[in-house]
Amino acid sequence: MPVRLKKLIGTFVLLALVIIYAVFATAYASLYLGEAPGYVHLLYFLVTGLLWIVPAIFLIRWMEREPRRR
Repeated sequence: MPVRLKKLIGTFVLLALVIIYAVFATAYASLYLGEAPGYVHLLYFLVTGLLWIVPAIFLIRWMEREPRRR
């Protein structure tokens, strides 16, 4: 698969990943952390704000990999 096509697909997948992840992280926080103190909110959003980077790293590596030579 050409690198340009990988980058196009990867861009849309990454955008969908971030949007879906943000919706679920926020929904979880509003359901279960409503009565929690402020420091719990801060810690939760700090961790979840950085956690999406893990799958994004693998996706970006896939996007940048050169096609295999046959």
